[in-house]
Formats: sequence, structure tokens, C-alpha cells
Amino acid sequence: MNFLNEIAQRFPDAISLAAGRPFEGFFDPADVHRYFDVYREHLTTRLGGDEAAVRQTLLQYGRTKGIIHELIAEHLRVDEGITADPQALVVTVGCQEALYLTLRALRRTDRDVLLAVTPSYVGAHGAARLADMRVLPVRESAEGIDLTDLSAQVARARAAGLNPRACYVIPDFANPSGLRLSLEARRRLLEIAAEEDLLILEDNPYGLFGDPGGPPTVKALDTTARVVYLGSFAKTGLPGARVGYVLADQRVAGTDGTLADQLAKIKSMLTVNTSPIAQAVIGGKLLAHQGSLRAANVRETAHYRANLAHVLSGLERRFGRAAGTSPDGAGGHPSGVSWNVPAGGFFLLLTVPFPAGDELLEVSAEKFRVLWTPVHHFYADAQPRNVMRLSFSHLRPEEIEEGLNRLADFIRYCCRD
Repeated sequence: MNFLNEIAQRFPDAISLAAGRPFEGFFDPADVHRYFDVYREHLTTRLGGDEAAVRQTLLQYGRTKGIIHELIAEHLRVDEGITADPQALVVTVGCQEALYLTLRALRRTDRDVLLAVTPSYVGAHGAARLADMRVLPVRESAEGIDLTDLSAQVARARAAGLNPRACYVIPDFANPSGLRLSLEARRRLLEIAAEEDLLILEDNPYGLFGDPGGPPTVKALDTTARVVYLGSFAKTGLPGARVGYVLADQRVAGTDGTLADQLAKIKSMLTVNTSPIAQAVIGGKLLAHQGSLRAANVRETAHYRANLAHVLSGLERRFGRAAGTSPDGAGGHPSGVSWNVPAGGFFLLLTVPFPAGDELLEVSAEKFRVLWTPVHHFYADAQPRNVMRLSFSHLRPEEIEEGLNRLADFIRYCCRD
């Protein structure tokens, strides 16, 4: 992340097909004050008009688990069909803290390991390193995860004396691949988790931008508390608020509490609490839209879907398309340039006929003024691969058009004899 930020700062006129950010065209600073006031009025009513208690709640150090937990539980019910005990929710400083807290709680000895679909979100690898927890890769498939390989990796780890604790997945429009797990794959994932006594860490920052008739979250299908649900308001709320959460309703053996209680203990020594002011802004947005962030993001969803269609058609115009389409929806070209076709989200993967590493990104930025993300960072190694991640969420159509022109010039440059 630091590397991409540094490149972007050095080449400010480069068009970024790298940054996985929400679209800023809909940001309005006035919303911060409006949503804060909505939440303050709600809080005043809930506290019976006690202004001193309102000031204390909003401006003083706050409850470690957060102050908008009941609103988040209602949001999960409305948008995701998830029945959540508000007391099993911990409001965090972004989803990154939620990831770290969860892994730190699960890591008891150096034999404890995390399984993760590869390629996988770089923040998951980073959180695991901070928690001193080894990550074992699970192969990706056209469906998003190779479930046969998941079972094999668990068996292999246990044979080596390791203790697989959980499997990290982004079932909806994964970062970096953009893939979405089918309903059948989600159900089978839960079955394997039960068979192997694993937790599933479900990270879902992009799901609300998909088809409302799409498959339910894995947590919504979970009847035995196998899923720890990691949520973020960075994409659906306001990224600058830095508010995320974790739903951890698993009972902890030897205690009378839940995993959420354990996470709160760790958080109390890490960030103490999440900013009540930032929570109030997110809480106000939830209240203003009756708990539905899907409803609050109708124009954003339309923008992201239109951008995805624009990128896909733009790639086809510049690189052609091989006859037919493979079952996983991949488009191709005889030159060795191909891409997958996600159904939503912020990202897709572009395959090129050369290793697309950090050094070539420097060339792309300096000579062609276009940025993309080398996929090897999502494998947590230094081996360049013939794949780059393209992000389209934060751009306008004209920026996508020019960015793809520059990218096509860069690819031709790299493929020259």
C-alpha cells in the first residue's frame, strides 16, 4: 500500500487503475454535519433528553465495543438477513483493526495458522504478520476458492503439527480477483468448516454493490457460529470516518463470554475505543436510510456497475476477444492479453504476456502515466506474475478511457520485439 501511494505521489498526473477507493464525486462535507446531527438527535431521545449524557457519549472516551452496535445489528438484519446480537459486535478503527484483533485472539501458539485464498487482500497478510501468525495459501478457482485444496491444506498442516484456526475469504467480488462465490460454494465452505473445526473469517466490503438477488452472505447461512463477520463502512459509508466492525458471536470455552468480549479486551490495550464522533457520522447515515446502506448507495452502485462495463468494453475494443467465452467468464486475445469478467465490485484481473512487477510499474508510471497493481503483492512474495489488478471504482468514464489508452500503449511497449 505504501509503495502504491509513493508511486502515485511521484507521478501525480498518472491515471490510477490501481487505487481501490470509493468514487469521490458523491462526497459532500455537509453530510458529515448532517449525519452527526441525525445521530445526536437519536441519542438525545434515547437518553431521555439528558444533554450531559449526550455530550459524554459523543465527546468523551467511549465504550470499547462501540456506541452504534445496535444500529449496526439492525443494518445487518435489513441489508444482509443476518441476525446479530448487538453485544457480539465490536466497532473498530476500520476493518483492518477488526482483522488484526481477530487474528491476535485466535493466535495462541506458534503452531496456530491461518488459511487464505490466494491471491488475497494484502491487509490480511499484513494483519497476520503483526499477529505473528503464519498464512497457508489455498488455491483460487473459477468459483473463487478450490474447496478440495482447502481440505487438503488443512490435512497437510495438521500432519506437519500445525493447528489451522480459520480460513479468510472475501466471498463477494474479492480483492484482487473480483470473483464471487456461488451459493453452493458457500454452503460447502460451511460444511468443510464444521468437518474440520475451522472458523471462517468473512470479509465483505463490496457485497452491497452487487445484485440484491445474489447469494446471501456466508454469515447469513451460518447456523452454528462458524463465521466471524468482518465489516467496513469505508466503501458504503465514508472512508474518512475509518469505522469498521466485527461480529464475533462464538462462545469461548472456559469463559461465560463470546469471542467479541476477547476482541474488546485486546482493543482496550490497542486503540482503547473507536472515535465516537466518527461512529456518530456513520450512525447518522444508518438512521437516515432506515438501516439500509444498500438503499443509501443506489447511485454509487450504478456508478461502479457502469464503470465495470466501461472497462470491459474498453478492453475488448483495444485487445479484441477470442472466439467464445470460457465457463468462468474470461475474455481473451491471441496476443496473450486476457481478463476475467466479474459481476460487480471494484476490481478485475488482466493477464499480460510478461511478468508485471514493481519495476515495470515504475516504467508504466514514468513513461506512460498510468498506474496498476502488481498482483504478486497479493501473494505476499516477491515473484512477479503475468497479471495485474485493475481498479475502476474511483474514476470517471473519460478517465477510464484515457487510462486504458495509456495502458494499451504500455502493453504494446512491453511486447515489442
